[in-house]
Amino acid sequence: MSDRLNLALARAGVASRRASDRLIAEGRVTVNGRVVNILGSRVEPGRDRIEVDGRRIPAPPARHTYLMLHKPRGCVTTMRDPEGRPTVHGLLRGVSARLFPVGRLDYQSEGLLLLTDDGDLARALMHPSTGVTKTYQAKVRGTPTPEALARLARGVRVDGRATLPATAEVIRRTGTAAWVEVVLKEGRKRQVRRMLETVGHPVQRLRRTRYDGLELGALAPGRFRVLTSREVARLRRSAQGKAASVGPA
Repeated sequence: MSDRLNLALARAGVASRRASDRLIAEGRVTVNGRVVNILGSRVEPGRDRIEVDGRRIPAPPARHTYLMLHKPRGCVTTMRDPEGRPTVHGLLRGVSARLFPVGRLDYQSEGLLLLTDDGDLARALMHPSTGVTKTYQAKVRGTPTPEALARLARGVRVDGRATLPATAEVIRRTGTAAWVEVVLKEGRKRQVRRMLETVGHPVQRLRRTRYDGLELGALAPGRFRVLTSREVARLRRSAQGKAASVGPA
């Protein structure tokens, strides 16, 4: 079965469909050794040899893989790092599938990270219009007041643009610090850290504990597990913009 070339590139994790169109228009994509720069061109993934900048993209897998990883601190959310830092790829021992992360956790953040070779689902989940909820627990300096929590809930300005309404509550106090749980429906760069800094409470530690009802639970740092079919079905419903009908897995 043939697909549009930009869709084949997107499903292989090369880039989004729009970015793939740019690669095609720039003459950086070849099919069976010939440059294809016409948008809308069709290919047969798995049969045609498709290359981007001289590098062959893999054939689509017969079955997709879906993993939940407990990303530890001091690890980058990439498959390779030019600076030689530890990557999430190095934690996937025994996994032969070519996976890529759904979203990001910064170098010093930890917690729940999804990885898959299902490009369509990954892009749908990351699209702002989907509104997938993500829950974080942040250890902050000091204890936020009710007024500070209300500001977070209404939205604060980050890079000149207000964040979407969120929920925020103090869940634990420890000495001169406190743990705050924040639930977001967007995923801007270093958003939780910057939101809490804006209300005067710099983050000392940050972990993601939940993604659209999927719980990190007792999964140890650096370990991963395969998602159940029920969990994958829930993510697919969310990606379609529909409320999931099942509770946390």
